[in-house]
Amino acid sequence: MVPEVLMEPPAAASAPPRRVFAFGGGMADEIPGGEVMDLLGGKGAGLAEMSRLGLPVPPGFTVCTEVGRHLLRTGRYPDGIREQVGEALRQLEVRTGQRFGDASDPLLVAVRSGAAVSMPGMMDTVLNLGLNDATVEGLARRSGDPRFAFDTYRRFIQMFGAVVLGLDHGCFEDILEQAKLSHRCRLDGELDADACRALVRSYLAMVERKLGQPFPQDPVQQLWQAVGAVFRSWDNRRAVLFRRLNGVTDGEGQGGERKGGTAVTVQAMVFGNRGADSGTGVAFTRDPSTGDAVLFGEFLPDAQGEDLVSGIRTPQPLARMAEDIPPAFDQLKDAAERLEAHCRDMQDIEFTVQQGRLFLLQTRSGKRTVEAAVRIAVHMAEAGMITPAEAVGRVDADSLRQLLHPVLDPSAPRKILGRGLAAAPGAVSGRVAFSAAEAVERAARGETVILCRAETDPEDIHGIHAATGVLTARGGMTSHAAVVARGMGRTCVVAVSDLVVDRAAGSAALGGETIRSGDVLTLDGSTGEVLLGAVPTVMPALSDEAATLIGWADELKWLGPGTDQSFP
Repeated sequence: MVPEVLMEPPAAASAPPRRVFAFGGGMADEIPGGEVMDLLGGKGAGLAEMSRLGLPVPPGFTVCTEVGRHLLRTGRYPDGIREQVGEALRQLEVRTGQRFGDASDPLLVAVRSGAAVSMPGMMDTVLNLGLNDATVEGLARRSGDPRFAFDTYRRFIQMFGAVVLGLDHGCFEDILEQAKLSHRCRLDGELDADACRALVRSYLAMVERKLGQPFPQDPVQQLWQAVGAVFRSWDNRRAVLFRRLNGVTDGEGQGGERKGGTAVTVQAMVFGNRGADSGTGVAFTRDPSTGDAVLFGEFLPDAQGEDLVSGIRTPQPLARMAEDIPPAFDQLKDAAERLEAHCRDMQDIEFTVQQGRLFLLQTRSGKRTVEAAVRIAVHMAEAGMITPAEAVGRVDADSLRQLLHPVLDPSAPRKILGRGLAAAPGAVSGRVAFSAAEAVERAARGETVILCRAETDPEDIHGIHAATGVLTARGGMTSHAAVVARGMGRTCVVAVSDLVVDRAAGSAALGGETIRSGDVLTLDGSTGEVLLGAVPTVMPALSDEAATLIGWADELKWLGPGTDQSFP
């Protein structure tokens, strides 16, 4: 993938190297293809490529990984980077027709991380940046929707406060929950414009009280604080743990230079929280659990991306989007087919619909179960998209053991407590833990563990790794719990709507039973059933696709270098 760079006159020999690269402007490209992922990270490279293909991508620019490594190593930005970002921001204003910090028609941006290796949810994001007490009024007038404007501002204060200012996310949630109680609302979206204005005042007062200074009002200051926080999130605890658990290196290079690191993308905001014809979603070009060649995913109306991936709300299947916003769905389906054919792999696509208009925010190779990996690799090879040799190379040999996931003995007695979405396959019985720390402790004692939460968040990564099963009350097939569990080969059931978790008491209620810490449950990752006690399992038969892949691998063992590997 080759990005588009900001065009400018040739630099003098002493000028700093170009470290900021635009996408969405239809400009020429200059980075050698082999360096794109390392320099721009997966998100930046994907945005540049989707833009080059003419797909609907909000314009923006990427600040490359070299800047982040320099910042982490020295504590300061490299020479010239502020000028390059300033120029990129000016060009973004030209493309959007809006001004950053303008009180009448403000340009708002999203600041997102993007490493070369996919690390879902492990690093930080700040959305709606550029809002302050003046620009929110301009957004309200321009949109004609004060409720949308102040809901967006309170989202920004909450995210910036947690990611950049280091405040506890729960402080904001407590205020939000109290507001919903006062207005007798169940969902955030049910709060009216006056309630959202009051929430903003409460948030700002709480920030000033806790920090001893007001929430930053200068959009440029906000931008640089957010960019720095996102770069530094490469070294946060959960990101470091994720890399260690998944064998991703971030060691030292020659001369002590850091490898890895994240790039930062700055992109014009599009808004999924603009009403019933808006929303946010995630689409996979194939089913990441089974590998079936169907468009798979979820859509959350009147919401922004963090609402979906965090699992705090249970989304709807894409079929609902097809019914409610058919033109946007048809566009999404066409884009998904083009991206899979172009990338020659199953794609994981994040998107937003703003008042009926589709925007693509990311594409990357999707995480999948080993069963799906085998089926996708074999089917793509049989369709001529990849060679059998490539198919074999796409499935890790060690992960093939997961093909023998046990399944519940169909003849065994069982008591079903509830049902949810079958997010990751397998069948597992284990002792319930209501926190990541408890899951780690129980696993260290040799117990098989099921991590049970209302919803997981990125801080739970060590608990998901320690557990053999994950159970959540909320979220969907593309929530944090589902995506991470699939990638780790853990059985997972999400969106068990009748499950009520009381983490403080160390208990949960489901199906008329009270479940306490240490009690035994069984999860069926193929049906989404949650069962009381331990249920016997049996071993499944090997699939036809697995047998085909193993046969190709046996043939490859006898082929020497330079042999034609395009069989059969």
